[in-house]
Amino acid sequence: MNIYRLLLKPLFFRLNPEKAHWLTLVLFRAIHLVPLLNRWFAYFFTVRHKSLERTVFGLRFLNPVGLAAGFDKDGKYYRLMANLGFGFIEIGTVTPKAQPGNALPRLFRLPLDESLINRMGFNNEGVAALVNRLKKGKRPEGLIIGGNIGKNKTTPNAEAKHDYAYCFEALYPYVDYFVVNVSSPNTPNLRELQNEAALSDLLLHLQVLNRQKDVPKPLLLKIAPDLSEAQLDSIVTIAKQTQIAGFVATNTTISRANLCTDKVSVHNMGKGGLSGKVLDKRSTEIVRYLHQKTQGKLVIIAVGGINDAQSAIEKIKAGASLVQIYTGLIYEGPSLVKEINKAILQM
Repeated sequence: MNIYRLLLKPLFFRLNPEKAHWLTLVLFRAIHLVPLLNRWFAYFFTVRHKSLERTVFGLRFLNPVGLAAGFDKDGKYYRLMANLGFGFIEIGTVTPKAQPGNALPRLFRLPLDESLINRMGFNNEGVAALVNRLKKGKRPEGLIIGGNIGKNKTTPNAEAKHDYAYCFEALYPYVDYFVVNVSSPNTPNLRELQNEAALSDLLLHLQVLNRQKDVPKPLLLKIAPDLSEAQLDSIVTIAKQTQIAGFVATNTTISRANLCTDKVSVHNMGKGGLSGKVLDKRSTEIVRYLHQKTQGKLVIIAVGGINDAQSAIEKIKAGASLVQIYTGLIYEGPSLVKEINKAILQM
């Protein structure tokens, strides 16, 4: 019996989405504070098997299922979420300075499509607060942590690389890999940084800093699902030239195609990035395209539309080395991680 789907989800879905997110984390924290319950929780949801382990860009992952950026922007909950059996957790998107994000309401459910629209706008407490938590927090054994970095809303694109560099330098000692987020639709003009000249300049700047370290860390690029094949080809060329480790594919989409939710309701929700089941096919297409274009030489972390084990398996077969979930967790509950890992064992 799936308690989340039968009992908790109907309760949460009666609440404002951001309040439901907060309540979920309150419950997880309460569980974490009771040692016996915390151990049982971790035991129940965690699947451990040698066959699940992956070595990707030099890092050893206990399993290939991760929590996508956006759930834990400020590094407050990664220890709690590790109890759900994730092999890795990506924190952020974090910016140099704290910012409140966009005005409320900014998160909307589309239950008929098992999807969400969000226009959060990189709401976070700033990189200094995140670093302070990572310094103090005891990382769960074997957990890989990624840092997703962005720019402040008020920073012009011409100066954006300095924001990314600031976050990179601050987070470098505390995360295992970095993701450069230039593909969120919720920060004005941010996606323009995916253009050839701007993207090349940004990635080269970060790689210069990275190579100055004793141990450079894997640098990945998170891309939008709305790019054309020509744009993807350009990004692949830049990725090879700058020698980044790979891609996170994909971010949310600005498209509203193929939705079951009525058009008036969708229109009233307004702008924002669409995530969830509706994104599954397009995300898989991009994973497959990138894998073929790079001859499998660059790592792909697949995210977007993974709401069951089969959708995760399809992305792995398309060329993904790792997968991430977020919206699927909201619709399917914490057992989704376990279900995916069990399915991977049967591949």
